[in-house]
Amino acid sequence: MSGASHGSTVSPFKQPKAVFAVAFACVVSFMGIGLVDPILPAISSQLHASPSETTLLFTSYLVVTAVAMLITNWVSSRIGAKWTMIAGLILIVAFAALAGSSNSIGTIIGFRAGWGVGNALFIATSLAVIVASASGGFAGAIVLYETALGLGIAVGPLVGGSLGEISWRGPFYGVSVLMAISLIATVVLVDKTPPPAKRTSLSAPIKALRHRGLLTMALTALCYNWGFFTILGYAPFPMELSPIKLGLVFFGWGIFVALFAVFGAPWLQARLGIAKTMYLNLGIFALISLGIAIWTLDKSVLIILVILSGIVCGVNNTITTQAVMTVSPVERPVASAAYSFVRFIGGGLAPYVAGRLVVDVNIHCPFYIGAGAVVLGMVILSTSHNLLGKAEEAQAAAVASATAAGSSSAAAEHEQEAEDRAEALLGDDN
Repeated sequence: MSGASHGSTVSPFKQPKAVFAVAFACVVSFMGIGLVDPILPAISSQLHASPSETTLLFTSYLVVTAVAMLITNWVSSRIGAKWTMIAGLILIVAFAALAGSSNSIGTIIGFRAGWGVGNALFIATSLAVIVASASGGFAGAIVLYETALGLGIAVGPLVGGSLGEISWRGPFYGVSVLMAISLIATVVLVDKTPPPAKRTSLSAPIKALRHRGLLTMALTALCYNWGFFTILGYAPFPMELSPIKLGLVFFGWGIFVALFAVFGAPWLQARLGIAKTMYLNLGIFALISLGIAIWTLDKSVLIILVILSGIVCGVNNTITTQAVMTVSPVERPVASAAYSFVRFIGGGLAPYVAGRLVVDVNIHCPFYIGAGAVVLGMVILSTSHNLLGKAEEAQAAAVASATAAGSSSAAAEHEQEAEDRAEALLGDDN
């Protein structure tokens, strides 16, 4: 209960304008993940591409994002966080528009890869900027970041489905326009950030993975993302719905992601702790993935289970991100890049492997593999159980420090108010 009470003393939504500018850009950036979901069948049909070819829209985007994560700190430490974010936003605006202008599945896959480079530059740097600039402590910054992630993932399919009813090109152009707005907001509202005094080497993220805690959490996230992106990347095909209906399904899923990232994860962690929350969450996700594998062709059950999977996705995103940043002994931007490199590899490969498994085995197989990957993630996580306890202690200490600082500030304000009232009373007596 104490964790809850501490968490309530500091609102993650009282932030400087620059933080909200970056958070808005994060919303639009994360829209790119779920944006193509509702138009996958339409692209497959209209461009005469197989489902496995179409899933490469996820693979090229996420694998390139993963690899590009390795250079983000190298770039940021030389030109500063603001210019790194601006460079990423420019790339996203350009490649999203080019993808919308393409006439073949191969060129869209290529432009999605370019989009992934911009996405990596922006995502890795934006998290570091929010953590550095946000008021209310580290945990509050992560909640704000995960809120942006959840909203982006929720709104992305809805925008994709709505614009996809007009044309499959619409969602790509839509992201390009919204990212252009985000680019302007970042240029105007975010203060210039000078390059750090110490430059980061290209090998820093790889070297960071030598730390057992960071590597364990990253591999656990890879397994989780395998199950997650198997659902995100291939579940739209057996649903056989129109773009707008697919958009509504994944909008419901994304709403659960957002709600449980912001409210569910802190509530569970305060009552169960990090380790129990992660094991429970991964266990439930494995069961949901197993249910999807069994009832893949039952559209009603499939839709319900996909939407419900948003609950565990939201909890996992917040809890895991906080734990990764806490257990790692390296600088947070480097830890973020190393962690994202590993987990996005899993997310990128899973949809394409799913498409191949459907062709070579059957439509149920990729979801069974996804459920097995999540269970493997639980096994990997169990090898560093003690580290999760240390992460929980470190987070509790950080919350207590932020609360104490807030209490000291409030006490000073009350003391000043008392002095002002005393002066006013003395003035009345005179």
